[in-house]
Amino acid sequence: MYTLNLSHMNLAVDFAAGHIQSLVIHGKERLAKTSPLFEIRLRDKAGNAVMCNAYEAASRVQTEDGGEYRDFPIEGLSVRVFLTEKDGAANWRISLSMDNADYFAEWVDFPLVKLPALKDNNALGTGGQMLLPYNEGVLLSDSLIRRQTDFRHWDMVYPSIGCYFLFPNMISSQMMAYLWEDAGLYLGVHDPDRSVKGIDFDGDETATTIIIRLFCGTDFGEPFTTDYPIVWAVTDSRWESAAERYRTWFENHLPPSAVKIKDNPTLPEWYADAPLIVSYPVRGKFDTDDMAPNALYPYTNALPLLDKIRQETQSRLLVLLMHWEGTAPWAPPYVWPPYGGEENFNAFKDALHSKHDMLGVYCSGFGYTLQSRLVDDYNCEEDYKARHLEPAMCAAPDGHVEISKICTAQRSGYDICPASPLGKALLTEAYTPLFENGLDYAQILDQNHGGGQYFCYSRDHGHAPGPGKWMTQNMQNMLSEWNKAAPGMLFGCESAAAEPFIGNLLFSDNRYELNYFAGTPVPLYAYLYHEYLRNFMGNQVCCPFPTDMDTLSYRIAYSFAAGDCMTLVLTPDGELMSHWGLRDFSHLPDRDTTLSFIANLTRFYREKAKDYLFSGRMIPASPVVCDTVGIELAYPQRRVILPAVFSSAWESEDGRRARVLVNPQTTDVVCKVDGHDVTVPARDAVLLEM
Repeated sequence: MYTLNLSHMNLAVDFAAGHIQSLVIHGKERLAKTSPLFEIRLRDKAGNAVMCNAYEAASRVQTEDGGEYRDFPIEGLSVRVFLTEKDGAANWRISLSMDNADYFAEWVDFPLVKLPALKDNNALGTGGQMLLPYNEGVLLSDSLIRRQTDFRHWDMVYPSIGCYFLFPNMISSQMMAYLWEDAGLYLGVHDPDRSVKGIDFDGDETATTIIIRLFCGTDFGEPFTTDYPIVWAVTDSRWESAAERYRTWFENHLPPSAVKIKDNPTLPEWYADAPLIVSYPVRGKFDTDDMAPNALYPYTNALPLLDKIRQETQSRLLVLLMHWEGTAPWAPPYVWPPYGGEENFNAFKDALHSKHDMLGVYCSGFGYTLQSRLVDDYNCEEDYKARHLEPAMCAAPDGHVEISKICTAQRSGYDICPASPLGKALLTEAYTPLFENGLDYAQILDQNHGGGQYFCYSRDHGHAPGPGKWMTQNMQNMLSEWNKAAPGMLFGCESAAAEPFIGNLLFSDNRYELNYFAGTPVPLYAYLYHEYLRNFMGNQVCCPFPTDMDTLSYRIAYSFAAGDCMTLVLTPDGELMSHWGLRDFSHLPDRDTTLSFIANLTRFYREKAKDYLFSGRMIPASPVVCDTVGIELAYPQRRVILPAVFSSAWESEDGRRARVLVNPQTTDVVCKVDGHDVTVPARDAVLLEM
């Protein structure tokens, strides 16, 4: 038996048996079951997957610093595992030798460990919560609820889908944590190259399986070695403590192009103004609707309405258009020229600029649309064949190109591989006219959550035959080229930019509310990265809150407290929409109180909170005690509890500390902060110096 006896953790690994035998934290056994220490997926030259794990090695030997595994069913495979102590934490590493040119290692799950079932599923009372950096941060306490939704654990396969728990993608950071009431177990992958990984768990009433899936990115017969540690460390039970540990590592290993806001000369002057994002379609009323022009087209039709919103909110506006593409909505990569031509579009842009407002557009990422399902006459099949574009597309392990699974209600087509020479050229051709127009913002990678690319197994693109580090490096290089090609434009993606791309995608669509499907959102992203970039509240599509009650102000309050810019979504007639994607406009947010709330928060930002919410550093603070509000979700059917007042704590650049308290209610709320009563006015905010 191999043991690490740390100050708060005792870890025993039976390397000869091939599993973790015991995990004791603060004197309590935390291991739920034994499981193989690692699992590996290999692929042969026909693309077939072959699985093996630590138990299947005929030779399992404990070494001085870990274990050695040989004689697997696949000839030529051997594995070394290393476990050492550093700075009071357990550091894991793994090395695979593949002395067989008929296979490559696609991924390895390591180290596999089964912790207790989460607390809502745990009859023994030994369960806790999982902290995941998914969609900007979530605490999950019920594995069974999660399994009912699209936010469940997925096996990540080709063709890609948009909700994988994949880094860099909807998983923004290389860490997670299991949090009990008396302790936390931090699980961090300290990889400065930020290679592709699955960061996830799967669970039921018996156990929670921690899944750290390392995609190898190696060729046939090549070895794979983690030249970075996977760190296990004991923290306290607060999610902020796990975040603090990861932030310390992050700040010592910044990704390329990452610069603190205060030191970034490339940021436009409007970035500091916390503009109000106003988003709406110019065709149709939702994403799978008839795409006839609506009342907000031509573009200049919206100017009187926008003038009124600007006046009533006293905010600078960033107008963010949907369904503006001149080809067909949601039909990437071709978007230019804008619908109806450039003349009225540019007149609209110039009119906004004359009022010091900005113009942005949604784009739909790395798809190639053969046939639009929204505009029948948009078809690129002949172009695809004539230009021989198949070599630009993501391919399956057997080399075939399959139809994309992304946004199939809007389009049918393929996923472009931007690491292929032809794929990159195709994207450059499509987006260069957009870059040259003088727009202020483009959500250039809508559908490419976090800025990541889709899985590709092609052996003809010049990259490895499976996912890996090459994907991260390719995206960093291409996004940097795009930044240079459009120096006056900011780029963003759906969900916030994953860690490797935070220097390139500086303003993104942070739809935190999606985490209510399976858990409770927490501002983990802002805690880790807010000093380097900020985001906006997003169009809130797929919001799980009921539409027959006004919840928009609650979502505005959460996002504002987290340091994100506020967002309004308009109906095709210019009314306030609760969130994007609605077909029924019979229940709409109260316009006057919502705009008044935004005006109050804009004033509060400018007069009191800018030093904190613009480029400040989020810090931990004691809980704010206040009343709560219960809301019944329709999908999945469960009740969520929201605070009456949303709060956060910050440190400014000069070291001052303060709390921000935001009240979305229509009445004043009295809450307790560090034992003192504090009144937060209705639809307003207060700043408390710490």
